[in-house]
Amino acid sequence: MCCIILGVNDSFIMGNNKERATKLRKRGKSYKIISKELGVPKSTLSKWFSQEKWSQKISNDLAKKANYLARERILKINKEHSYKWEQWREGFRKEAREEFPNLIKDPLFIAGISLYWGEGDSKMSNGIVRLSNVDPCLITIFVHFLQQILKVRLENLRVALVLYSDLSDNDCKNFWSRITGVPIKQFHKSQFIKGRHPTKRSEHGICGVVLSSRGAKEKIFTWIKLFCEKYQ
Repeated sequence: MCCIILGVNDSFIMGNNKERATKLRKRGKSYKIISKELGVPKSTLSKWFSQEKWSQKISNDLAKKANYLARERILKINKEHSYKWEQWREGFRKEAREEFPNLIKDPLFIAGISLYWGEGDSKMSNGIVRLSNVDPCLITIFVHFLQQILKVRLENLRVALVLYSDLSDNDCKNFWSRITGVPIKQFHKSQFIKGRHPTKRSEHGICGVVLSSRGAKEKIFTWIKLFCEKYQ
């Protein structure tokens, strides 16, 4: 059986370290800093000071300071992120302003922004360009606007249908796929509403053309604003 007996020197060192550790602790130093400076394990420091009320107050103060600094870092990161995000959005708005003088001469451009102004999703924050209608001609024009004016690739478009319960999902998807040129595999799951379609005008349901693009939405809204200002 082996026993470890602390000698006089060892006891002196431990006592000296505790005295130095106490001074550092009372100066508001954390266990981590004291351990690094004196080479005393944090478990030993905790044994020495955890029951002391003055040390507990220091622990609370250090925790509050750490939380404050963490919040400040998060706020700084969020501020930097917001600035970069706003600069990114401004890039699309600037591009839209530069393109407007030439695009205003194009009937498809005027038709596209007019349709979106009246029928499109107006919530900028969702970053989704969405226009829904029952009129195949209107939907066709909007798809051409997206492709020719905004240079959107067909594979980036999605279609969402809202159908009455007596309509065939497959028939309606095939119909709107022919109209839009969007493959059925890019269609969302159709939503069904109760009742029968009230008129032949909605016999294929409501078609929503969807593009997930904050940049495209920034440009459309900028164009609408410029168009409005031009004729005010």
